[in-house]
Amino acid sequence: MIRVAINGYGNLGRGAEQAISKNNDMELVVVFTRRNPTSIVTQGAPVAHVDDMPNWADKVDVCLNCGGSATDLTEQGPATTAFFNTVDSYDTHAKIPAHFASVNAAAKGAGHLALISTGWDPGLFSMLRVLGDAVLPSGATTTFWGPGVSQGHSDAIRRIPGVADARQYTLPVQETVDAVKAGDDVELTTRSMHRRACYVVADEGADLARIEKEIVEMPNYFADYDTTVTFISAEEMAAEHSGIPHGGTVVRRGETSAGVTANIAFELQLGSNPEFTGSVVAAMGRAVARMAARGETGARTVFDVTLADLSAKDPADLRAAYL
Repeated sequence: MIRVAINGYGNLGRGAEQAISKNNDMELVVVFTRRNPTSIVTQGAPVAHVDDMPNWADKVDVCLNCGGSATDLTEQGPATTAFFNTVDSYDTHAKIPAHFASVNAAAKGAGHLALISTGWDPGLFSMLRVLGDAVLPSGATTTFWGPGVSQGHSDAIRRIPGVADARQYTLPVQETVDAVKAGDDVELTTRSMHRRACYVVADEGADLARIEKEIVEMPNYFADYDTTVTFISAEEMAAEHSGIPHGGTVVRRGETSAGVTANIAFELQLGSNPEFTGSVVAAMGRAVARMAARGETGARTVFDVTLADLSAKDPADLRAAYL
């Protein structure tokens, strides 16, 4: 039985808890929190303050760091690997090399193993991008995100004066997706690949035209996309937009010889982004526990993980049923 800890009990932490409960070879032994432990109600696991981590060092096989990438994981990663083998879902793509270096130094110093940047992108999509490039070296890879809620973009709208609540959906432009899969010569730009749909609850008496203008012209968020803004009531928001769905598609198209094309596509449609990401993180936790048991230390990425280590099934069963 793999003894698992969860560090952070937000949406992702609860998603990881759900995933662990569905895996018969894993047991959630503790949830760590920066808050008052008595304020956290889990599905049954005890709750401890993060300051108590040293007391759990010999009781945990792998710790799943479930904080956010903006500030939490850059601190959680090096700090927790002092006590445990760890997994995180750090997703600031441009800063992954720096995060890897920081965690690698801490993990090697502590003699532990740390797997960074798991989830679905980075994570599963990263694996498929490498697979497509390896199998079809003469080709191109295109990634589409959505349809799904962008929590960062939703928060950006909520910061506009006069906005009470908001949800922003990233939507792939289907015509472009179809064209890429078909191998058509299509221009791939920010605007041609994705569009953004915004649902906004405005304060009573707010200037709706001003709010819409601020949204569609917001640099780095909406200005480069075809963006629609729909004003709805708080009741509609609660009834129709309370979930956190997401998904996306990775397409690798290439040639095996002159004029002979091949296409690889991997697609996700997720009813709950954090629950699915928690499922990936939990599976990666299994792999880390196995890799660490073989004596591996330092930082790793999904490119270093085998399917056999990810699976709960015996290698003989994998060969018989899946190969």
